Amino acid sequence: MRTLAVALACGVIGASVVLLAAGKTWARGTAAFGQGTLPVHATGSQATALPGALALVGLAALVAVFAVRRFGRYAVSGLLALSGLGVIVIVLARRSATGALNERAAAASGLTHATAGHTSTTGWPLVAVAGGVLLLVAGLLAVRYGAAWPAMSSRYDRPGARPSVRGRAAARPAPVDPDRAEDLWKALDRGEDPTQAAG
Repeated sequence: MRTLAVALACGVIGASVVLLAAGKTWARGTAAFGQGTLPVHATGSQATALPGALALVGLAALVAVFAVRRFGRYAVSGLLALSGLGVIVIVLARRSATGALNERAAAASGLTHATAGHTSTTGWPLVAVAGGVLLLVAGLLAVRYGAAWPAMSSRYDRPGARPSVRGRAAARPAPVDPDRAEDLWKALDRGEDPTQAAG
């Protein structure tokens, strides 16, 4: 259960960190305007929308780990790990946000082919990478230990799914003793008519 708590914390915190970092400024620069310059900046979501999307996929996969069993759990755990790995790779590849800065410079100067100068990168891309690492850790923990984690009750299975042995046994009507109030109440709880059972 300790690994379950660690995986949940890593997954939730990691996805939240990536989503937070995606909205922050990743790169700054200047755009030439007349005889001077204008400051421009680009956020993570302007540089690339993929990290935020992968964070949401990872969060959904983290929840789905508890809704599936056996092979499905391994598949969803692998998706969670791949989401974290994808965030890391994409952020490291796009952290300079050069393309997004050039677009901001072109919009600021009114010149289609304007490019940003004096560019610099903030620390937010590295924060997003840290979030991706946490998602990756959550996925690896789920792959390694997920088989032992609890799953949702079978009451959430789709209608028509084959009932378990215990479910088939519980489906058989239990004999009702009309002289015992306890049996009558149990029959009512099961949705049975105790008067017909007694007859």
